[in-house]
Amino acid sequence: MLLYPAIKDLLNEVPSRYMLVNMVANRARKLSSEAEASGEPLEEKAVSLAIHEVASGVLQIEEPEEE
Repeated sequence: MLLYPAIKDLLNEVPSRYMLVNMVANRARKLSSEAEASGEPLEEKAVSLAIHEVASGVLQIEEPEEE
């Protein structure tokens, strides 16, 4: 089984695997809840959509604001 996009490509966008997993999981939950609220089914699985967002640069790390 081939994973696309490859983990090494995703890690170019995110500094660690741990952060990648957290980002994708949070975004997938948000996509699922938005789809459920609107009543429209997703074209792909929520995790796949979130991974593609990371790969394309749409989903990026949110830097905490300094006070």
